[in-house]
Amino acid sequence: MALYEHVFLARQDLSQQQVDALVEQYKGVITANGGSVGRVENWGLKSLTYRVNKNRKAYYTLMDLTCPPAALNEMERQMGLSEDVLRFLTVKVEAHEEGPSAMMQKREERSERGGFGDRDRGDRGPRSFGDRGDRPPRSFDGERGPRRPREGVEGGAE
Repeated sequence: MALYEHVFLARQDLSQQQVDALVEQYKGVITANGGSVGRVENWGLKSLTYRVNKNRKAYYTLMDLTCPPAALNEMERQMGLSEDVLRFLTVKVEAHEEGPSAMMQKREERSERGGFGDRDRGDRGPRSFGDRGDRPPRSFDGERGPRRPREGVEGGAE
């Protein structure tokens, strides 16, 4: 049997109990078709990047599945028909992750892996925010001074 990670988004106006009922319903579909459900993580109500069917937020849920493709197809078919499920995504994996997913880890644990601030700047050295190159300092009103006309442009200096 194949291993999958499945994430679905449920409508924001559902209660947590209704989301749990959806999870149980889809677990039943998988087990009835000869599969099994491993870990289930409720990531909670999160903001969406853009509106989906007039919803600004959604309940995110992750499920680890071990099932034949036919069971997965049936579950996805039922999710497509459900008005409570906004979106879903299934990814085939080689092995299920141990422990909590990246969404459930605390920020401190995730930052140990390194982030943008840990990048090596190479030959450029550390960034200096006070160094603005050869530009003149701005005056108090935000202007840099008189503009010089560009050469080669109509109305410019010759």
